Amino acid sequence: MARGGARPGAGRKPGIPNRVTADIKALAQSYGEEAIDTLASIMRNTDTPPQARVAAVKELIERGYGKASQPIGGADDLPPIKVAAVELTDDQLASIAASSSR
Repeated sequence: MARGGARPGAGRKPGIPNRVTADIKALAQSYGEEAIDTLASIMRNTDTPPQARVAAVKELIERGYGKASQPIGGADDLPPIKVAAVELTDDQLASIAASSSR
């Protein structure tokens, strides 16, 4: 029997977080409602510095609606960037597939 190296089916399955990560995530989620209430309180408090109120508003909006999309663009006076896809022949693709399966 061969020794060493990776064995089929061994190790943690892909996409499964380690226990510490899962425990921390569960603990953080237990404070979710309280955290949102705190952000709302900061947002509503007129004695809070404006920067803190804006930060609270931003967090609440992003948590509720997702982050705003960011358009990607360049200078108006420059032409758009063209991206050329590389076309490979069937033989080249087969060669790449064969070398990656070794």
